[in-house]
Amino acid sequence: MAPEAFTTADATRLRRAYYAEVAGRYWKRAVSEAEVDQGLLDFPDDALVPPTGRFLVGRLGGEPLACGGIRLLDPSTAELTRVYVDPRARGTGGGAALLAALEDEGRALGAERVRLDTRSDLVEARSLYARHGYAEIPAYSAGPYAEHWFEKSLARPVGGRPAR
Repeated sequence: MAPEAFTTADATRLRRAYYAEVAGRYWKRAVSEAEVDQGLLDFPDDALVPPTGRFLVGRLGGEPLACGGIRLLDPSTAELTRVYVDPRARGTGGGAALLAALEDEGRALGAERVRLDTRSDLVEARSLYARHGYAEIPAYSAGPYAEHWFEKSLARPVGGRPAR
């Protein structure tokens, strides 16, 4: 996993794939290129840049197959967004590696905790977060697609290893 501008060709392909998958699952149909274009305009990623955010791209065998963003909500709280692993890389540990890298970026931004929201139909994502120490919390945001909210402490325990 490495920081990369969300506007690079690889990052853009991954963000488009993310949006197509989550929108398609929500609408229960294939999503058109025009709908993906509009979705990216409606939900821009421009907060995912230093000094208050980062965007990461993960590669497997040199091929870009995962991405995720993290941005500060306030000086001590970061939020995950655009967390996506291409279906070809699922089950390889890529999701866990992506979360660990995003959490490290959150710490580098000065965050003490990380939050996220997700939907009920994104069962695999909710399971991934729970397996890696994210606990469901009361709603901290409102939005048409937020149905579950999670949080994890970014404090490193004694010994320096992050909690998973």
